[in-house]
Amino acid sequence: MDHAARQIDALLDKYAESHRNPVNEAIHCICIPAIVFSLLGLLWAVHPYVAGAVVAGAMFYYLMLSPAFAIGMLLMTCAMLWLLAFLPQEQMVMISLAVFVLAWIGQFIGHKIEGRKPSFFDDLRFLLIGPLFVLGLLYRRLGMHF
Repeated sequence: MDHAARQIDALLDKYAESHRNPVNEAIHCICIPAIVFSLLGLLWAVHPYVAGAVVAGAMFYYLMLSPAFAIGMLLMTCAMLWLLAFLPQEQMVMISLAVFVLAWIGQFIGHKIEGRKPSFFDDLRFLLIGPLFVLGLLYRRLGMHF
């Protein structure tokens, strides 16, 4: 097993420590994609190229961790960017901010239920690992190995 594989496994294991409660896990499966979508919406409102550049940077990081996760995240973010192209530009910021705030409220409710603080309080990298955690749950449900 190479270093990158061990690193992704270690990061996901550490992230999972504060995401064991099934209710918190379910909340995260809804709220994390919503947060990613809302952040992309805010970046898209600045300029679509800004959103694309941030996605490219995240994909580079994900590719270093795991090609399987990078492919899944690329598909997910491309679908989100495609959807953003159809949202009314004049409402993009307000829609994105509303989704962002509501999704973070959901996240903190989930962690209150869990009884543990969010992982990113200890390491900001976990803001990028959260989407991989959700994607990993989807992969396992589909019987895929990563």
